[in-house]
Amino acid sequence: MRTKTLAKRIANFTLEKKASNVLIMDLRKITDITDFFVICSADSDVQVKAITDAVVDGTEKLGIKAWKTEGLSQRQWVIIDYIDVVVHIFLKEIRKYYNLEKLWGDAKIETIEDKLPAKKQTKKKSERVSKK
Repeated sequence: MRTKTLAKRIANFTLEKKASNVLIMDLRKITDITDFFVICSADSDVQVKAITDAVVDGTEKLGIKAWKTEGLSQRQWVIIDYIDVVVHIFLKEIRKYYNLEKLWGDAKIETIEDKLPAKKQTKKKSERVSKK
């Protein structure tokens, strides 16, 4: 699997657990340490764990195992290293503090959004207006 494809698949795994502000940073022209960062935010430490599990489970189903995972015990900033793709799962306030987007500001950044349609809100029976 191409590294760009893997990065996109991982980004979609994060969205399955309602990650926010999901980005793919293309670092190929900037550094040799990795090709892509996938960065996302979570609202709580429980969500950080859920997103981490979704990424690890999803990639394992693709036959791809992480080389190394760090930060899971603190659940504030988890790094999952797939060598060519490095995943950063942050609590929102921790992400803001470290600001990887600024640190790696020369990278091409692609925002990944959830493509699932929002559920339609239906009015309660008492709120419906009848037409006569």
